[in-house]
Amino acid sequence: MRLFILGLGYSARHFVRLFGGRFSHIAGTVRDPAQRGALAGVEVHAFSGSSPARETIERMRDADVLLVSIPPGSAGDPAIAAFSGLLAAGGDRKIVYLSTIGVYGDHAGGWVDESTPPKADLDRTRMRVAAEQAWTDTTGGDAAILRLAGIYGPGRNALVTLRAGTARRIIKPGQVFNRIHVDDIASAIMAAIHHPSGGTWNVCDDEPAPPQEVIAYAAKLMNVAPPPEEPFETAEMSAMARSFYASSARVSNAKMKCELGVTLSYPTYRHALDALWQAGEGGS
Repeated sequence: MRLFILGLGYSARHFVRLFGGRFSHIAGTVRDPAQRGALAGVEVHAFSGSSPARETIERMRDADVLLVSIPPGSAGDPAIAAFSGLLAAGGDRKIVYLSTIGVYGDHAGGWVDESTPPKADLDRTRMRVAAEQAWTDTTGGDAAILRLAGIYGPGRNALVTLRAGTARRIIKPGQVFNRIHVDDIASAIMAAIHHPSGGTWNVCDDEPAPPQEVIAYAAKLMNVAPPPEEPFETAEMSAMARSFYASSARVSNAKMKCELGVTLSYPTYRHALDALWQAGEGGS
């Protein structure tokens, strides 16, 4: 199989590290040409959202699998706009689109699943819902839409932020977030590639939890005092950061486990932080 990745971000790069050996050729795009060669074994192309180079188009045309991790913009999904002719031509390639569980909006901590209608309350949510629909329409329903929870993993976790002194315990009663380790995202992507049809699946772990509990657990592993609690109402936060606290929902992963057959390596944040700590994350 030949793989083409639109947007070599954190999750896509980790997927290549874990499963790159399953593909005969891998190419992908970055916004900044200075990042060329940053990932061993990947042929890197520059793509900033418009006018892709001819070589980029040819590599995508040759791909058996297209992994899309570029976020949409106010004008829609840049990949669909730039590669519309190629995508319209169809073909047997499998398309996996990385979306977000943010499309569900606020459910006051209640459970949601893939049958729950999205709530397009924010601009970024409306853009994501529109992008999901565009990929579904473009592929005649054959696209695999993976709605990812909050992503963490090596170099990007509570142990690292505690060691850097940037971790915060912001308390908003009733608030829960959903998470997923990047290893489990990679497993879900691979499962979606091999799934015989398209569909939408939530990619999250088994235990939605308040954000302050994750920080406290990481501090316990490190044997350091956790940062002080900060009431959400008075905490200094950017408008973007504050907007994430406007939504609280517990997201079910049952469909991912049942239909894609994914077994989570890290079913809770505790499993993951234990492993990350043992691997040296957060050390001095």
